[in-house]
Amino acid sequence: MDLGISGRTALVTGAAGGIGRHTVAALLDEGVRVVMSDQSADALDQARQWLGDRLSAPTLVPADLSTDQAAQDLARTVAEQVGDIDILVNGAGITGATGPFHEIADHDWVDVLTTNLLSAVRVTRAFLPALRRGGWGRIVYVNSEDAVQPYDDELPYCAAKAGLLSFAKGLSRSYADEGVLVNSVSPAFIDTPMTDAMMQRRADEEGTDLDGAISTFLSQERPYMELGRRGRPEEVAAVIAFLCSERASFVNGANYRVDSGSVATI
Repeated sequence: MDLGISGRTALVTGAAGGIGRHTVAALLDEGVRVVMSDQSADALDQARQWLGDRLSAPTLVPADLSTDQAAQDLARTVAEQVGDIDILVNGAGITGATGPFHEIADHDWVDVLTTNLLSAVRVTRAFLPALRRGGWGRIVYVNSEDAVQPYDDELPYCAAKAGLLSFAKGLSRSYADEGVLVNSVSPAFIDTPMTDAMMQRRADEEGTDLDGAISTFLSQERPYMELGRRGRPEEVAAVIAFLCSERASFVNGANYRVDSGSVATI
């Protein structure tokens, strides 16, 4: 399917991660000019190498979005290097502190909220003028099942993602009449370095290997994932690419679950 976005320009934050780099690949394959941003320049270089030889190469701009100034600086750099963007994919995020609520300190909460919620607010604010100028725009937030199905051992992450989902829904009402459509994608247990780290910790605690940890996690913690496996990052990226496209011209304020049924409600 031709997504109708060849020649558009996109910024992907969190682009060095599993979902991020597959999203970049999907957009590049559609003829989109892509700017990749993440905290680590080395990680961005590795992601570019992973992308291999495609028709066009992405532009790499390292940025730490922990401050509003950093987001504004990123916007200026992108404007200088590629001009205005049409598509913004907010993929920056961390799991952060996990464990019993009474063991999680204020600074852990601040870290997770800053990275998962405030960074999205900041980068959206920084790039919104460009999106509005174009008269056509797409904003996609990479969210999580945890936004609507919280787990008691990762409450800061759940709260941040719930806030992000609410923010995206509210923002979708603000600029749709200018052609800027806003949506979310909520994956569950995707095969990424982030879940690898989670499963390795579980394996160490259980005295098993990674596959054993994944198996017990699925059966004990995610029983509604009917396909019985981790999702693949390209499966999430395909939905993100669709929401970035001309084919999603009547989709606004939606939250697409890519979770194998993990969320146990309608």
